[in-house]
Amino acid sequence: MSPLAVWSAPLSARRVFVVLLVLLMAVAAQVSDAGAVSGPREAGAAATPDRARYDVALRSDADGSHWSGRQRVSFRNASDRPLREVYLRLWGNGADGCGTPAAPAAVRVSHVRGGTPNRPAVNCTALRIALPKPLARGARTSLAFDVSITVPDRNARFGREGAFRFLGNALPVLAVRDAKGWHLDPYVALGESFYALTSDFRVRLDHPSALKVPATGRTRTLPGGPGRSVTLSLADRVRDFAWAAGPFRTATQTTPGGVRVRSYWAPGTPAEGVRLNRTDAVAAIDRFGREFGRYPYGEIDLVMTSGFGGGMEYPGLVLLGTTEEGSAVVHEVAHQWWYGIVGNDEYSSPWLDESFAQYANARFHGWDTRDCWSDVYWPDDESALIGSMAYWSRHPGEYHLVYTAGPCALADLERTLGADTMARLLKGYVRDHWYGVSSTAAFKKAAQSVTDQDLGPFWETHRIR
Repeated sequence: MSPLAVWSAPLSARRVFVVLLVLLMAVAAQVSDAGAVSGPREAGAAATPDRARYDVALRSDADGSHWSGRQRVSFRNASDRPLREVYLRLWGNGADGCGTPAAPAAVRVSHVRGGTPNRPAVNCTALRIALPKPLARGARTSLAFDVSITVPDRNARFGREGAFRFLGNALPVLAVRDAKGWHLDPYVALGESFYALTSDFRVRLDHPSALKVPATGRTRTLPGGPGRSVTLSLADRVRDFAWAAGPFRTATQTTPGGVRVRSYWAPGTPAEGVRLNRTDAVAAIDRFGREFGRYPYGEIDLVMTSGFGGGMEYPGLVLLGTTEEGSAVVHEVAHQWWYGIVGNDEYSSPWLDESFAQYANARFHGWDTRDCWSDVYWPDDESALIGSMAYWSRHPGEYHLVYTAGPCALADLERTLGADTMARLLKGYVRDHWYGVSSTAAFKKAAQSVTDQDLGPFWETHRIR
């Protein structure tokens, strides 16, 4: 996530960090972690359920504010322990919770087949479904259910701006159970709570023909019923599925490396900003492909409006608040690798995607980071770069450190190892965690493996403990 479009402007690192600090402190809001639910802890359990496939068919109303239909998800138990239940994460309910009788929850699931649902928990963002019998290791099963999605009246990743609808984190997805148990962390607005394994999606979106519908995956739009169209999307090995809807203007170009960049922008979005976004996205997708590994999804959609707050990343689709100076497009494109391809638990370790994406952003723009660590202010000796969203939510004024201290630490690591060694480290690390899940411990181990120098003091100095 990129709260502020200033990140993509060609400013010095120090100036960017100061601006970011001031603005983040102005907009940050306290987020509660009340309501967290945790399952029993398991030693050595593999992340499960995995190899999921989502088949989704939704139909929208006249302006894309409401979508309803049927969803099916099949999955495997990768753990050596029987799977007796699964959880659906209804992240779209995070901001407003369970709703009221007059205004029901934004995302509702009903008519479940293949399991028995409980009442939604964790502020209506986690729906437990008991399986009819324990699912053995390596076995597959499926669930099917009706889903109803109502876009909230707010300008947010799941929200709206004028005639345009954003459906980020709107589709129910499976929670993850690993060695720590079920990950049922609360929703946070300050950053992200999301943790998902890669899955395949086959999505059919039926909508009025006047609406353009950018979406995760390779898409095509076909004629539907009278006055309607159907957008079909195929997305393999992605961690989530997002889409938008509205009377967008559109343009498509292909990068020299063969990636299709599809641009969607609202009328009134500054033309120069749209041009800069398109130019930077084309350059960034190929550059990061060379540095980290070829972009595997074939297509990426840029969704641009003038009023969206900052930017937000999804596999193959980014939402961008755009000014005349562009947006945070490079940072969001970098997230295709740091969160998308190399996954992480964004609630427990937000630095693993945000700091790495911002480091890539800084390198792309050529910011001078040689003295940026000296500009970092730590409020006390206990705070650390690797804090979870539980910590940052209690200290929202410090959350900027993930975006400022984090890339500074990685830039210092590059100077410690040498540019060539750092490049080799990152490319190898992405390869070793391709479509997998990273951790701070794994990154530290990988970094130590490329040098004879003891990096212990480096980690301590840079609060990567």
